[in-house]
Amino acid sequence: MQKSSTYFIIGTSTEVGKTIAAAIITQALEADYWKPIQSGDLHYTDTDKVQKLISNPHTTFHPNAYALNTPASPHLSAALDGIEIALEKIVRPATDRPLVIEAAGGLLVPLNDRDTIADLILPTDRIVLVSRHYLGSINHTLLTYEALQSRGLPLYGIIFSGTPAPDTERLILAKTGAKHIGTIAEEPYFDPAVIRDYAEQFLPNL
Repeated sequence: MQKSSTYFIIGTSTEVGKTIAAAIITQALEADYWKPIQSGDLHYTDTDKVQKLISNPHTTFHPNAYALNTPASPHLSAALDGIEIALEKIVRPATDRPLVIEAAGGLLVPLNDRDTIADLILPTDRIVLVSRHYLGSINHTLLTYEALQSRGLPLYGIIFSGTPAPDTERLILAKTGAKHIGTIAEEPYFDPAVIRDYAEQFLPNL
């Protein structure tokens, strides 16, 4: 692992476990964390959630470039706030530590009428896709993989979440050739101790 490595966390959909995955990687690498765009839930943001879940003392939590009021797609949430998201205002924080960037949803989530989450990713980023097991998840995962490939963005690894589905995981890994970073089970709760356990499991694959 290089100290300057950036891990860009995307999901196949919403509510797939992206924030938990980001917390695990942040803990494992003692990385900095950044959520460029927060849409809604400003009283308890994803940054707040990750901060509550990790226990290493080295992580810096960088402020959102945009903190929007409505829990919706960023382009709509911004419009409801009377603004338009501009890529040039989304500037990566400077750090000499690994950086975990958590996307607002999936790869092609629109930021405005032109740009999507994909436009925030650099080819040098270690792109981690979180794929939750549900009916249709194979299709969503492979479509995301193809969209990355078409943009010259290599998929670094996959984190699965949810009820175990070994055949689904086997098929997706075979078709993408991606690294299996780990699988997040349906835990009754997540707290710093649970996150530490997953961090130890995932670290060798990061």
